Amino acid sequence: MLEIYNSLTRRKEPFRPIEAGRVRMYVCGMTVYDYCHIGHARVLVVFDMVVRYLRALGYTVTYVRNITDIDDKIIARARERGEDVASLTGRFIRAMHEDAAALGVLPPDEEPRATAAMADIIAMIRRLEEKGFAYRAANGDVYYRVGRFSAYGRLSGKRLEELRAGARVDVEAAKEDPLDFVLWKAAKPGEPSWDSPWGPGRPGWHIECSAMSTRCLGDHFDIHGGGMDLMFPHHENEIAQSEAATGHKFVNVWMHNGFVQVDEEKMSKSLGNFFTVREVLARYQPEVVRYFILASHYRSPLNYSDANLDQARAALDRFYTALRGLEADEAAGQGVEGDIEACEARFRAAMNDDFNTPEALAVMFDLAHGINRARSAGQAGRAAALAGTLKRLGGVLGLLGQDPEAYFKGGGTGVAQGLSDAEVETLVARREAARAARNWAEADRIRDELASRGIVLEDGPAGTSWRRRY
Repeated sequence: MLEIYNSLTRRKEPFRPIEAGRVRMYVCGMTVYDYCHIGHARVLVVFDMVVRYLRALGYTVTYVRNITDIDDKIIARARERGEDVASLTGRFIRAMHEDAAALGVLPPDEEPRATAAMADIIAMIRRLEEKGFAYRAANGDVYYRVGRFSAYGRLSGKRLEELRAGARVDVEAAKEDPLDFVLWKAAKPGEPSWDSPWGPGRPGWHIECSAMSTRCLGDHFDIHGGGMDLMFPHHENEIAQSEAATGHKFVNVWMHNGFVQVDEEKMSKSLGNFFTVREVLARYQPEVVRYFILASHYRSPLNYSDANLDQARAALDRFYTALRGLEADEAAGQGVEGDIEACEARFRAAMNDDFNTPEALAVMFDLAHGINRARSAGQAGRAAALAGTLKRLGGVLGLLGQDPEAYFKGGGTGVAQGLSDAEVETLVARREAARAARNWAEADRIRDELASRGIVLEDGPAGTSWRRRY
């Protein structure tokens, strides 16, 4: 049985969906005022992996990932650039979709935007107000009464007394309690606003996700995910809002992926040590980046470095080298069924253990070794059968979907390739002609030229093949 580490209970638990055979999952998506960085990429890839595996287990999954397209950072960036908010967010939404597609991330089933959910947001705030969990302050803002929600802090493990003791002295004077957080912000000059019972304004960030998730998935759903940095206060506030408004338990399982680090320090824009997905894809194939993310357990810190990405590329090269020249066909081999079943069982056990992708990849490496041994022994059928299994299990993780030759030639990548495929083929043909004429100096010169441009030649009985080295 699948077990998932639940941040709410701080332990692994057998996963039992609310409705048999169906999973409803919500993940906090991007705030679209800039290009996605590698921390965002980890969220996209991790929960794409989760959805793929749940579907591989036979579940019908409804996956919702929201877009925050109105907040303070967005407004500030639009003002800084002298453009309207809709133009700014539209551009970065398109960029996010491009980055996600490059990384092999499947589109969510629903992708609600905060600006299109105002009716739901206002309705939820009104319910909170009617129940005494929200109040309008003298400054026109509407706040949530944290002290009224007795279970506040159960996700993060924080206690109200400790939070109050650490609250800033210069806290907003309009609040009844320093811990109260904003649900609706009164309009300021020059800012986008929407009409509401409390006058023109816009929502606070936390209420957006409560309203969008419950609209799409109902008052009570199975899984809520996001980065570890969202656990407090964002997810804590979501629980307080949603459960106070609906009177029902909000979410059964809370999943949080670990931070991305650079030199053991959290990657963040404020520290200036972040890398956009586009910057990384200018140097590495998208599948290499996806492998790099999945090579660490989703709850562990992920240390970004060129060395670790180079290791990911070398590992992926080994898989595609094993598959190269084979027609993957699980039915091709005789007597290999037991080996395939054993590998499947180990892969499933790893993934059922809180989506342990490093262990699942280790099983795939064993399959690659088995393919290479079968090749050496002249067991073509066995090699093809194991290759079929390797590709199928890789597909569960969103890997190994390319043709090996296309992978080695850099197909399907945003990497700056230098020489085009046609230019490489022309030079390879000229080198072949030089070798046929026994003009070894010219053949070596062309090889060296290609090597200097990142092209690796591999001579074999069937001729010369080539691949890109990034």
